[in-house]
Amino acid sequence: MKARPYPAWISRLFIFSVAMLAATGMMQMPLAHRYFITEIPGMAWTGDFFLVHRLHYIFAALLLFVVGVAAVNWLLEWRGKLALTPLGAVRAAMVGGLVVSGGLRVYRNLPGVTLDPLVVVSIEWVHLVLFMTLGAVALLALFRRVSAYAVRR
Repeated sequence: MKARPYPAWISRLFIFSVAMLAATGMMQMPLAHRYFITEIPGMAWTGDFFLVHRLHYIFAALLLFVVGVAAVNWLLEWRGKLALTPLGAVRAAMVGGLVVSGGLRVYRNLPGVTLDPLVVVSIEWVHLVLFMTLGAVALLALFRRVSAYAVRR
């Protein structure tokens, strides 16, 4: 695989945060109890919804940091030097959609906020479908050996 034209720590932190968000996002559903993950020694914490929910928010903040660093660098320095790959542009749009839908989910969880049930379900499904599609497109990029989001111009 070719060396990326941007710092490796950005890629590593992005992959780590997305992987942890995937794990904590699935554990917020009753999957841990249903599939006896909580019975594995050291994994009982996965059944604590509120702990997993807080961890999800922490990793979401980490993802926002990485996305923010990449966006600022893109605007200030990389825009003239790098070009998004086609799959990179698709994945960047999906990450943007995940950030927006995640922000809407946070808003929905605030005390005193009541939304129409159809809006709530729509937000949930958009968030889930974007995540699943991002995973599929990321695997496609990995298998095609074009996993970089950007290349040198």
